[in-house]
Amino acid sequence: MAELVRILLKPVKGEPMQEVAMARTLADHGLAGNAERGGPRQVTVLALEDWEAANAQAGAALDAEVRRANLVVTGLTGLADSTDRVLRIGATRLRVTGETRPCRFMDAAHDGLRAAMATGWRGGLTCVALVDADVAVGDPVSWEDASS
Repeated sequence: MAELVRILLKPVKGEPMQEVAMARTLADHGLAGNAERGGPRQVTVLALEDWEAANAQAGAALDAEVRRANLVVTGLTGLADSTDRVLRIGATRLRVTGETRPCRFMDAAHDGLRAAMATGWRGGLTCVALVDADVAVGDPVSWEDASS
C-alpha cells in the first residue's frame, strides 16, 4: 500500500524546509504554513522511489529534502503523465496539474542529478488542493480513479 512518509513545508521561499508530522490542505490555496499559495503549484508530491532512482543514476545519495517537495510518498505508481488525475492522501484530495520539472539547483546539489530527474516525471508532481483536510505521515495514498 502506498503511503505518505514525509511532509515538508517551506514557510519562506529559499529558506530551509521544515519537516512536520501533520499539515492541513486548504482548497485552492495549498498547504497551510507553506510559501506556495494558490496557482497550479500549490502542493508538490515526490515519489521516494523516483528520487532514489535519480540519485542512483547520478551517483548521489541525497536526502529527499533536497528536492524541496512538500509531500514524499512511497509505493505509488503511475506518476508520469498523470495530469488531471486526482490523488487521495488521507482525507485530502489533490488534482495533478503537471510535472515538477527539475531545475538548476538539482545540479548544484549534485552534478548530473537534474538530467537523472528529467525522465519519467522523477521530479514529482505539481498539484492543487481540492478540499480542506488534514494529512499526516502514515496516511494511505491512492489514485482516486484506480487502485495504484
